[in-house]
Amino acid sequence: MADWEIRPASAADVDAIAELRAVVMRGDLERLGRYDARRVRQRLRDGFVAEWTWVIEVGGAFAGCVALRPDGDARCHWLEHFYVGAQHQGRGIGSGVLGELLERCDRGEVDGGGGIGVGVGVVRLNVLQGSPARRLYERYGFVVEAEDAVDVFMVRGTAA
Repeated sequence: MADWEIRPASAADVDAIAELRAVVMRGDLERLGRYDARRVRQRLRDGFVAEWTWVIEVGGAFAGCVALRPDGDARCHWLEHFYVGAQHQGRGIGSGVLGELLERCDRGEVDGGGGIGVGVGVVRLNVLQGSPARRLYERYGFVVEAEDAVDVFMVRGTAA
């Protein structure tokens, strides 16, 4: 497993994250007939909130990102914008980052702003149909909640 760390994102990270999103998602979006080079970047920029986002670094260099957005209820968050650069995939980084974030959720160490809150009961996400990332999420207890021709919506935990 590669050595990695996560740090809070800043507004200055948005362009690097938008570019990574375009590169990482291109194959799946092309397969689904939905790739648009401008739109894939702009959707990230339009929805980017630094306080909900972490940058993944390997050796001090940008390697990926992940966001955990509160869903109006402190006990439910959306895992979004989870991208790891191709040169860092297959080295346990995605699994390590996901495991750490879910542990933070379980311990109540996220509230959408990186602060301390109550334990997050539910984490939701969507993954593109056919994406190999689905297997990672399933290993961490996510199950399919709904799906359509493009997206698979998954959930982990219950709102108890």
